[in-house]
Amino acid sequence: MENHDKLTLTTIIKNSVHLYGNTPALSFVNEDPLTFKDAGDSANKVAAFLSSRNMNPGDKVAILSENMPNWGVTYFGISLAGGIIVPILPDFHPNEIKNIIDHSSAKIIFVSKKIYEKIQDLNIDNEREFILLDDFSLIQAGRSVSDIKAESGEYFFKSTMEIPNINPEEEDLAVIIYTAGTTGSSKGVMLSHKNICSNAIASNKIADMKPGHTLVSILPLSHSYECTLGFIIPFSSGSCVYYLRKPPSATVLLPALKTVKPHLMLSVPLLIEKIVRQSVLPNIEKKAVLRTLFHFPLTHKLIARLAGKKLLKTFGNRLFFFGIGGAGLASDVENFLKDAKFPYAIGYGLTETAPLIAGANATTSRFTATGKVIDGGEVKIVNPHKDTGEGEIIYKGPNVMMGYYKDSEKTSEVISNEGWFRTGDLGIFDKDNYLYIKGRVKTIMLGASGENIYPEAIESVINEFDFIEESVVFQDEGKIFALVHIDKEALTESVKHLKEGAIQASENAAEYTKELLKKVNKQLNSFSKIANLRHEEEPFEKTPKNTIKRYLYTKFKKQNKD
Repeated sequence: MENHDKLTLTTIIKNSVHLYGNTPALSFVNEDPLTFKDAGDSANKVAAFLSSRNMNPGDKVAILSENMPNWGVTYFGISLAGGIIVPILPDFHPNEIKNIIDHSSAKIIFVSKKIYEKIQDLNIDNEREFILLDDFSLIQAGRSVSDIKAESGEYFFKSTMEIPNINPEEEDLAVIIYTAGTTGSSKGVMLSHKNICSNAIASNKIADMKPGHTLVSILPLSHSYECTLGFIIPFSSGSCVYYLRKPPSATVLLPALKTVKPHLMLSVPLLIEKIVRQSVLPNIEKKAVLRTLFHFPLTHKLIARLAGKKLLKTFGNRLFFFGIGGAGLASDVENFLKDAKFPYAIGYGLTETAPLIAGANATTSRFTATGKVIDGGEVKIVNPHKDTGEGEIIYKGPNVMMGYYKDSEKTSEVISNEGWFRTGDLGIFDKDNYLYIKGRVKTIMLGASGENIYPEAIESVINEFDFIEESVVFQDEGKIFALVHIDKEALTESVKHLKEGAIQASENAAEYTKELLKKVNKQLNSFSKIANLRHEEEPFEKTPKNTIKRYLYTKFKKQNKD
């Protein structure tokens, strides 16, 4: 990829087809893969089809689908036709999808059968064309999925339409990604060809993907994290990406890992935290000998290492890079992964930076750090705290977005005239230039005497306690409060032998939160102590990348007692 004449998506697909030809590129698990040549041929036909539908260079084309090989084919096909790609997260509400389609002025929408059933009411006129991504069937206005004839896709691939000869420039707009951030508002992030391709080159110096490597994809391709690191990099490096036909539950993911034996995977913290807390550690704790040895300082790392080998075997025994991003990893889980010598790697970035800013691999990771700034990028810490040195992270590099689509005001708020992007995150460097993320500028709380209090730091303490699935900390009328979601089934199981008679799970949770509040506050400094803590019956509402929507949890209301 470093030898590309031009940093564009069209250059990537042309070079990869030339270099890797008949080797596997994109596939569902346990199905015949598309080779790089297959993917290139199909992408050219997508481009030819789009040109035949009077699509002009610069027109917007949306992709609304769960992960599949045809997603990547269409992504490159749109670019080959000179179009602007608008990936839409499949978990968006239909109203959000409609707003994005309207705001982006997308003329053509490639949609999967599963998602079309959710938004088919949007296809009620002939203003836009909808194409079924599963088999490239044309969907006529007003028709349901059940009305679509499977053979209609034959026209798409059997026609002799002319392949357009479009060669975009590096600075041309390539993609508009609409974010679903924790502030509650979506913005169209404009990324150029250079933004994406330069970041892929810099990021692969960390991940080191090579021809023949395999990757199991479990995060949505519509998100910049998975698209750049989990699709663009492997495609440009001759690696093969495998997709799941169903959501990555244990019953789906474990057999897939056994089959593919991936060399690399990308994840958000939630997945690996659940694996460690719900599978790995309980298996240690339930055996008296292992439990004793695990909690004894001299033998702790030995038991962790044995558990790590077993965990690595679950992933197929070839894994050398397990990338974690999107949110902070719980310190207790990271401690275990490090002691277990599991090949985890932490990265930091944003959609606006296409996405990676800093990262490390399994050999260079450092506890709670994200790693060093990528090649070609520069980070400054501005307005540092006089005591801690922590301040806002600003970033400059070839991967900084072009701006927010149709919103120059918001663009000017985050990008300076000199090209520095305000991330809104707080951080600090250590003496070796490893970057540590300390929280969000917008979520920072002030103590009674003006102390900076980071909700993420308090949540990290809470989440280390048994039975806690997740937590949210916020400030309400000057006081700090916490909401927690408890694994009530596990809690009830653990205490049933201590009490007589049937105990309701909700009663256990209520009792547990009282004790939890005391224990957590013992670990917090005086200005960070929690005034009250409450159990939430339902899991917290999240964005598509599994980040809790903090803006929904800003008030502490006492539960009514019957």
